[in-house]
Amino acid sequence: MENHLHSSPEKDKYSFLLFVSGMSVKSVHAIENLRKICDTYLNNNFDLQIIDISRDKEQAVRHQIIAIPTLVKTGPNTPRIILGDLSDTRKVLKILDIAE
Repeated sequence: MENHLHSSPEKDKYSFLLFVSGMSVKSVHAIENLRKICDTYLNNNFDLQIIDISRDKEQAVRHQIIAIPTLVKTGPNTPRIILGDLSDTRKVLKILDIAE
């Protein structure tokens, strides 16, 4: 279930990898919550790749994913990792260094 959402090409574009496992309840919630956050706070300035580890185990091994769902921010600035369904928007924004 690899899925890409692309938006405007800017140097400070946020780049995310969201690791899920099939369409579990937590995975679906993480996808929905992250899309809401991106749409609300990042103004089309993001690239999101959703990786289903049940179909792409290599990516999980390469990124050392040990829990699902896991969000990896690869840019800009410092990489960050968040585990869980991303339902606490304020916490997610703070960890990802996104201004409210």
